[in-house]
Amino acid sequence: MSQQNLTLLTEFILMGVTRQPELQVPLFGIFLIIYTVTVVGNLGMIIVTQVDSHLHTPMYFFIKHLAFIDLGNATVICPKMLVNFVVDKNTISYYACATQLAFFLMFIISEFFILSAMAYDRYLAICNPLLYNVIMSRRLCHVLVGIPYVYSTFQALMFTTKIFTLTFCGSNIISHFYCDDLPLLLMLCSNAREIELLIIIFSALNLISSLMVVLVSYILILIAIFQMHSTEGRKKAFSTCGSHLMVVVVFYGSLLFMYMQPKSTHSFDTDKMASVFYTLVIPMLNPLIYSLRNKEVKNAFHRVFKNQCKLCS
Repeated sequence: MSQQNLTLLTEFILMGVTRQPELQVPLFGIFLIIYTVTVVGNLGMIIVTQVDSHLHTPMYFFIKHLAFIDLGNATVICPKMLVNFVVDKNTISYYACATQLAFFLMFIISEFFILSAMAYDRYLAICNPLLYNVIMSRRLCHVLVGIPYVYSTFQALMFTTKIFTLTFCGSNIISHFYCDDLPLLLMLCSNAREIELLIIIFSALNLISSLMVVLVSYILILIAIFQMHSTEGRKKAFSTCGSHLMVVVVFYGSLLFMYMQPKSTHSFDTDKMASVFYTLVIPMLNPLIYSLRNKEVKNAFHRVFKNQCKLCS
């Protein structure tokens, strides 16, 4: 297959999470549970924030879109991965691979800026409570959500188009459990320096710009909290942003772990572990963090469940 243009072929071969046959069945069970919890948790969060009028606030508007992004991210990756655990040959068609890459990039880039929008929302709620409802209008909320979707779609289409219009050669084996940009770049036989440079620049821009918004927001929040004279006010402020801060630490921590490793210790195995975390584990954890730590969400779930029981009886 050497020096053969891969566009003439119909499929890629995914290496999967592990090559050890004895781990296939246990990992299938683990990831099936993870995906089931992810779907139930994020769908539940989307439904309850949409149905319950008490949650029609900017904070829960952003949480709803974060749940949609997490659900989409996991769905792009996990069902195909589960199938690959139970088949002899882990294949994915050429166009399905391009589609998976495009949607993965769109969802993961959107998550950066939804999290930064949520940090800005918490900053306004704690530092400018009197002006919060005026500034954080319905229109601004839609802008803060719409721009990340448009921007991430642009990047996803740009990178996917550039990669899949170049020439592949050699093996059609992808050293990953899904179609990611870095493993695909290694399979290109044409000069990929331009697209590689673009990916590095935009990845750094996405990470640094969104993280800076989060850091600045939380520095200002901490300053405002420490200036409060009321212990009850401090406690309420910490509980207001605690869930989001936990989500941010887990998300950015896993990404920084992957991208900040020295080249001498960097490998696709560590990339796979980090990828499993931010594509599958984090989408499962986010709705659990928001529902278990938030009394308003718990009460909303109870109200929705009670209303449904009344309708059924």
